[in-house]
Amino acid sequence: MAQLSKAKSSKSADQPGQPKQTRAKRQTQRQQSKRGKQQKPSIRVYFLGGLNEIGKNFTLFECENDMVIVDCGMAFPDGDMLGVDLVLPDFTFVERNVGKIRGVVLTHGHEDHIGAIPYLLKKINVPVYGTPLTLGLVEGKLKEHGLHGKAKMHVVRPGGQVKLGCLNVEFIHVNHSIPDSVGLAIHSPAGTVIHTGDFKIDCTPAQGEMIDLSRFAQLGQEGVLALLADSTNAERPGYTMTESKVNDSFERLFKRAENSRIIIATFASNISRVQQIINCAVKYGRKVALSGRSMINVMGIGVEMGYLDVPDGVLIDLDLINRYPKEKVVLVTTGSQGEPMSALTRMAFADHRKVEVGPGDFIIISARPIPGNEKTVGTVIDELMKRGCEVVYESMYEVHVSGHACQEELKLMQGITKPKYVIPVHGEQKHLRKHARLAYAMGKTDSEVYIGDIGDVLELNQDYMKKLPSVPAGRVLVDGLGVGDVGSIVLRDRKHLAEDGLIVVVCTIAQEDGHVISGPDVVSRGFVYVRESEPLMDEAKELVNAVLENCADNNVHDWGTLKTRIKDELSRMLYDRTKRNPMILPIIMEV
Repeated sequence: MAQLSKAKSSKSADQPGQPKQTRAKRQTQRQQSKRGKQQKPSIRVYFLGGLNEIGKNFTLFECENDMVIVDCGMAFPDGDMLGVDLVLPDFTFVERNVGKIRGVVLTHGHEDHIGAIPYLLKKINVPVYGTPLTLGLVEGKLKEHGLHGKAKMHVVRPGGQVKLGCLNVEFIHVNHSIPDSVGLAIHSPAGTVIHTGDFKIDCTPAQGEMIDLSRFAQLGQEGVLALLADSTNAERPGYTMTESKVNDSFERLFKRAENSRIIIATFASNISRVQQIINCAVKYGRKVALSGRSMINVMGIGVEMGYLDVPDGVLIDLDLINRYPKEKVVLVTTGSQGEPMSALTRMAFADHRKVEVGPGDFIIISARPIPGNEKTVGTVIDELMKRGCEVVYESMYEVHVSGHACQEELKLMQGITKPKYVIPVHGEQKHLRKHARLAYAMGKTDSEVYIGDIGDVLELNQDYMKKLPSVPAGRVLVDGLGVGDVGSIVLRDRKHLAEDGLIVVVCTIAQEDGHVISGPDVVSRGFVYVRESEPLMDEAKELVNAVLENCADNNVHDWGTLKTRIKDELSRMLYDRTKRNPMILPIIMEV
């Protein structure tokens, strides 16, 4: 009876007749206990490249002291980066945290995703994970940098997973303009984060299968914390065209050019596009030659690894193209972006050692200009037309389709993955903001969408998303063998020299009293043509002489002061006479 009475008493404590304060307290305790069991850690995302720019994709994920790098790409220099060859990410933050980094995971083999790998591996020796073709292209780069055999490379096929500390990275097959492209599902104690890499949805790809939408949808059912998605084509409505459209266009153009030599410029890494060209060439009985170092390297790797099917006798050496009738040759070349040293540009300006173009050449540019390259591509097209070539480019015919998702595909990806947070990546500010608007249109709020910048750190949790203090990030410039030795000051000087020229002032002064013994001589480079400006040069000499004599009379012998006064006075006089500001370099010798 006592036990029964005790049970009744316990039960009645939750009855409506009991005090409200007691019931509320117990309810709060139950909620706190439940929340404590479900509480998960956070995952941090460090944006070290690829935002507010095209290229240089470089992202770092951290959870519970384990870090994983996703992609390590380079960018091509802007027009104001005079003399610069490549632009790399800043590795400062990565070097500081080398003890936490478990590996580098690559989504695909384009330069803007793998181009900086050799430079990173020279700084830190960490394992690299990627699909077969991606790592094949990386191996080629490592050989050039003397790192072959020194890096730890691990092949992971689409559908596979790799355990990196507490992070389990899953490779998911996607469509892009290079085979073996993958998106990533990063499974962590904080939740699953999806990084799409570069992708599009192509139901009839030129090579391989269509994107694994079922796996993305399955992850969406299981729960996705955040989606980091490609924004490159976020401004374009609709869907990206399928690669099969290019097949049809090539068929039509090969028929149209039956009496001409066909020259096709495309990205070296677009192996499926080259396969389409080879298939058309075989069908119409033409031989295929390759031009451009990167084209030859990538195609060699493609054939070796089985991604290119080239029948025997179809490929010929570039040196042998003149032995065949023009109508029996197809030349596949680099230079679709108008790069100054590329094969197509050298042909356009009659600077190619082995290929001379002119009437009878049918040239197809099978690529879309990267933003910022439109002017250089247009110049190359104009030069080719001046030489009598017939030129077909992307805006005229369907000779190129993008490898990036348009608006409807981006919405579809968000719809099937059902992420808590949406983070646009890969693109300039206009692309990121357009992508964000798509997320808003699908019901996301400001607190669920984040537009970042290089150096930003984002903490993701099931209960919140917040920005943390920034970390070191930016760009490192490569000029020849120098990495990072060209900075903003050097670029400023180069720009100054390019725009206004140089004036060199040379003179000799006496060590005892500072009076002028010899000179001054004034040398102009890129400022004025001296023979036509002798009065100006004479005036400059007289001014410099007066400045030096004045300093000597006032007992001023400090080198810095002498040079500064020469620069200031001469600069003022030249601007008054010419409205130009050349760089002035005083050289003073004492005897």
